[in-house]
Amino acid sequence: MLKRSVLVWVAIIVLAMALAGCQAKTEQAPRDTAKAPESKEIVLATTTSTQDSGLLDVLIPYFEKKTGYKVKPIAVGTGQALEQGKKGDADVLLTHAMSSEKPLVDEGVAVNYQLVMHNDFILVGPENDPAGVKQAGSSIEALKKIAEKGAVFVSRGDKSGTDTKEKSMWKTAQIDPKGKQWYQETGSGMGQTLTIANQKLGYTLTDRATFLAQQKNLKLVIVSEGDKDLLNIYHVMQVNPDKFARVNGAGGKAFVEYMVSPETQKIIEDFGKDKYGQSLFYPDAGKKVEELGK
Repeated sequence: MLKRSVLVWVAIIVLAMALAGCQAKTEQAPRDTAKAPESKEIVLATTTSTQDSGLLDVLIPYFEKKTGYKVKPIAVGTGQALEQGKKGDADVLLTHAMSSEKPLVDEGVAVNYQLVMHNDFILVGPENDPAGVKQAGSSIEALKKIAEKGAVFVSRGDKSGTDTKEKSMWKTAQIDPKGKQWYQETGSGMGQTLTIANQKLGYTLTDRATFLAQQKNLKLVIVSEGDKDLLNIYHVMQVNPDKFARVNGAGGKAFVEYMVSPETQKIIEDFGKDKYGQSLFYPDAGKKVEELGK
């Protein structure tokens, strides 16, 4: 009887130890899986010109291969891209409207603000140039001629960097085109606006890169160019992860560093040369805005 009691107690002890071991493993499991992996997706809010020109199709694959991040580009007008930054709905911004970008930097919404590249804005229109724009001494004089003749002018009207520039030019010309029959707003990106201007045989302001990329499908020609104040300057910046918990800070930082790296700047410098005989963008990392156009 005593021997049987000893065996029973031994069995109870062994069973208790086994149950305790299982419980310990069960308790440890959540600790082993509690830490979520780092997000590998980056949301890039950018202007339509970087997409319509084909530049993103070159830059993004290199970045993804180099870093392992996956980029989700959202190409909209610069105004909309900056709004996404304000709401924390993007991780990194690539835009071209300094007057609208600076407030975000000053407010701390955007950080790591870096000059990347530039090209220029140009006025394009019908080859027969009904407003006589080609004889104008400047882009502002060109707009005055368009207004005097009542020639069709197609505006993006989407608060993009191009639209912001165009509106500032009308203001300099002391002309308010809003509501005029000859002034038409598309509310669309640069590519679509060029298509509509082409259909209506109208004038429009465009960045050179998008125009050259789509020129084969257009009957429009350059009618005014070369003014120093037509520089089109692009900056890249992170959306501040300290302000928005959902922002991928590490990913945004990696993209900014990639854009200003010597390797990427060389890609930007060469982009378009083989197809158009000229660069569509000029690399500017490390420069000051005041140095551009000299």
